[in-house]
Amino acid sequence: MKYLTDEKLVIVGAAGMIGSNMAQTALMMHLTPHICLYDPYAPALEGVAEELRHCGFEGAEITFTSDIKEALTGAGYIVNSGGAARKAGMTREDLLKGNAQIAEQFGKDVKEYCPDVKHVVVIFNPADITGLITLLYSGLKPSQVSTLAALDSTRLRSELAKYFNIPADEIKNARTYGGHGEQMAPFASTTTVSGEALTEIIGTPRFPEEAWQELRTRVIQGGKNVIDLRGRSSFQSPAYLSIEMIAAAMGGQPFRWPAGTYVNNPRFSHIMMAMETTIDRNGVTVKPVAGTPSEEKELDESYSHLCHLRDEVISLGIMPPINEWKNINPYMEEIIPAV
Repeated sequence: MKYLTDEKLVIVGAAGMIGSNMAQTALMMHLTPHICLYDPYAPALEGVAEELRHCGFEGAEITFTSDIKEALTGAGYIVNSGGAARKAGMTREDLLKGNAQIAEQFGKDVKEYCPDVKHVVVIFNPADITGLITLLYSGLKPSQVSTLAALDSTRLRSELAKYFNIPADEIKNARTYGGHGEQMAPFASTTTVSGEALTEIIGTPRFPEEAWQELRTRVIQGGKNVIDLRGRSSFQSPAYLSIEMIAAAMGGQPFRWPAGTYVNNPRFSHIMMAMETTIDRNGVTVKPVAGTPSEEKELDESYSHLCHLRDEVISLGIMPPINEWKNINPYMEEIIPAV
């Protein structure tokens, strides 16, 4: 069986629904035969390992451990879903303090046990902030840490496909930027519907402005809707998309959606947010984002919301003031231009 790489892929939070689905997806996509499952909850973790072994994947060497040092040592790639899950009635921001502390320890563990790791994907909420904290304490370069932001864009594509009753593939370049969550900035100006610009359709009898605003709300509340329908937070979609991200970092197929990435330039400073990106063996590269004046305003508002969350984490003492970040991770002071 030919795999994309022989390097070790660590799934953090592997006993959970997202983590176990990530591990299975990685094996089904033939990313690497060397999958290490980590979770502090040992009994469920062993159960996941047993099930994966029962699948009979050819050439796979599946290991599991509740020892973080053992898990991370020698890791080439990591995907981390190991935060607390979002429950009914909760926002992503409700998870802030506890998951921020988890991200802090995770970043420190990466720095201690696998400083040569090539890429880390962080997906536990609020991912923009947990990814930022991980980057700070890991000491990695900004290009080496990304977060899952694609769900908002895939939800936009899905809602548009349902509204127009067409296959999802006829919706091209559906994009949301900024924060992953209630403060996202959906961009209509990038999107086409069966070859037509979405901005030319909004406000017509085919797609009245009111219908567009209602659709935007459904996209923003996409995660809440899944919780309402299934009684638990999303796990299939974040698992699949995060493995697509790590596959791209391994040199596989290009990632098709925006990713959460560290941004530090005159407009957006010292923040992790969804941007147009490429992910390849060299990591994440930020690309320019341009929209209508109203979209740009929404993006600025989303950035301000993320800054508020970042500053709240600083006030909690989980991260130091920004002017001290260079003492922990000097790479975060570099200006990162869009290319």
